[in-house]
Parts: sequence; C-alpha cells; structure tokens
Amino acid sequence: MKIRFATAVAVIGGWTLVALLAPWLAPHDPLANYVPLQPPRTPGFALGTDLLGRDILSRLIWGARPVVMLSLAATLLAYAIGVGAGLVAGYRGGWVDAVLSFVSNVILSFPVLVLYLVIIVALGPSDLNVIVAITFGSAPAVFRITRDLASSLAGRDYVAAAVTQGETLWRILAIEIFANAAPPLVTDFCLRLGYSVMMVGALGFLGLGLPPPAPDWGGMVTDGRALAFAFPYLVLFPCFAIASLVLALSVVADQLSVAQR
Repeated sequence: MKIRFATAVAVIGGWTLVALLAPWLAPHDPLANYVPLQPPRTPGFALGTDLLGRDILSRLIWGARPVVMLSLAATLLAYAIGVGAGLVAGYRGGWVDAVLSFVSNVILSFPVLVLYLVIIVALGPSDLNVIVAITFGSAPAVFRITRDLASSLAGRDYVAAAVTQGETLWRILAIEIFANAAPPLVTDFCLRLGYSVMMVGALGFLGLGLPPPAPDWGGMVTDGRALAFAFPYLVLFPCFAIASLVLALSVVADQLSVAQR
C-alpha cells in the first residue's frame, strides 16, 4: 500500500515538475517542423514526430503545462466557491440553504460534458474559459458534499460550546466545522482534480481547449487519431500521459480514504 501511494505521489510530482520546467526539459521547439512521422527512437526524436514533423516528446512536455495548471486552477477555484457556500448553507440552514441548494441542483441536472461544451462554445476556446467551464461544472458538487458535512457537524457539542463562548460566525465555520470536515474534502479534491485532468483532455480532444497550434494532450490525440492504426504512437503517448496522471490521483485519493477509516 505504501509503495502504491509513494509511486502515485512520484507520478504526480513528476508531471508537476515537467509542467514547471517545460522550457528547460523540452529538447526541441514544440511548434517547429522537422521530418514528418518519424518513429520512436529516431536519433534526436526519442518519441518520434507527428504528421507535421513536430517533436512528440517536446509537445508532450509542453502539453503537461496546460493540463496540470488548468486542472489545478479550476479545481482550486471550484473548491473555494463550493466549500465557502457549502459551509454557510450547511451551518445556517433556512432560506440560505434552500436557495443555494436549488441553484446547485439546477446546475447538476445538466450533463456535465454538455454543460462544458455550451460554456466553451459561448465564450470561445481559451485557457481562461476552460477554467470557467470546469469550475462552473464542479463547484455545485463540491457545494453539496461540503453542505452535507457542515450540516452534520453543526449540531456537535464543540460547535455549541463555540457559540456559547461568543465566537464569530467565520471562526466557527473555519475552526470548528471546516477543520473537522477537511479530511474527506481532501480526498474528494484529489478525485476531482483527476476528473478535471480528464475534462481538460476531453475539451482539447474536441478542439475546445487551447487554440492550436499550442500543444495539449487532448489536442495531440485529435491530431493523431486519423493515422492511429498506421502510427499508433501518435495517440498512445498522450493517452498514457493523461491516464498516468488520473490514475495516480485516484490512487492517492483511495489511500487517503483508507487512512481515514
């Protein structure tokens, strides 16, 4: 179990470092054109080149940056909104809870991918709009989880004692409720981050991520799918990158969940 957790953390840390150090790690300009469709292990091109002669390794390295950063930014923003609203709704109840719960239920009633597509099509493909779309789709689910946790904790004796002592609302929410709700939220954060990685990849695959020719893993799959049977490495490498990061985040979430039992 410890080996699985350590391996997953190493994979996550590795991709994060790749994203941060992309300008220094990439052996070639990811937009430069060389000889097209060179196979892996070609001298100078460890993973080969794509249909336009661009170095796949360099595009994979540079593609890690938008996937990691956009996923993390969207998940953090979704948690900031969802946790804040969920704590207030779960603790205060009444009309505040009713209104916020109604809004979240309306958003959650739409298929998530369709919701993302509508937002991106309306706003246009860009890194900022990808963050907006994923945040808008994820925040209601975070709200629901946080609201249920806060509601169950609001009646605890230590919360009542804090109220009796005259502590402020924000201190009660932060110290008494959020601190005790944090463990399951951390687990969900890891799962939701992996989900965001998949969504960034899916939007890139559909042509709704970063505008071309900027490298991103989903876009690389789209570029190579027409020749996937003849040149499978065009899609295998970006698919492996997405799968490895999502699987690593799922393993970390699973291990955290086991540790909390």
